Amino acid sequence: MNLDDFPAPKEGFVITHVLVVANQERSREFYQSLLGGQVVLERDPVIIKAGNTWLTLVTGGGPTDDKPGVSLSTPADRGRASGFLNVRVADIARIYEEWSAKGVEFLTEPKDHGREIRAYVRDPDGHLIEVGQVTGLLN
Repeated sequence: MNLDDFPAPKEGFVITHVLVVANQERSREFYQSLLGGQVVLERDPVIIKAGNTWLTLVTGGGPTDDKPGVSLSTPADRGRASGFLNVRVADIARIYEEWSAKGVEFLTEPKDHGREIRAYVRDPDGHLIEVGQVTGLLN
């Protein structure tokens, strides 16, 4: 492992996104295939460097001494989300075509919202992923 690829800064900080998954191998393959990420750590937890961020894939579990009263689990209700991954792309039409060919199911085709075109997918555990292309900047 190249330590430069690991999310452990020598100064300052980095932000990683932690997802609770039911099956680390399945989710590792999904995100590696979808984002072309580099697997930095294979398991317990899985860490994937994707673009300019890291995904950390962990299994659920009960409270620990540093998070008393908090349990981790995969999304219980696919109709509700309290957060999601946001993937900005240069060409959403190309990504829509490529990811669809890989078997990824989009909730809708990309929709034009003026300043951006976006669409959403779910990972194998139901985590929501927004895929968007900026088409206009804020003034």
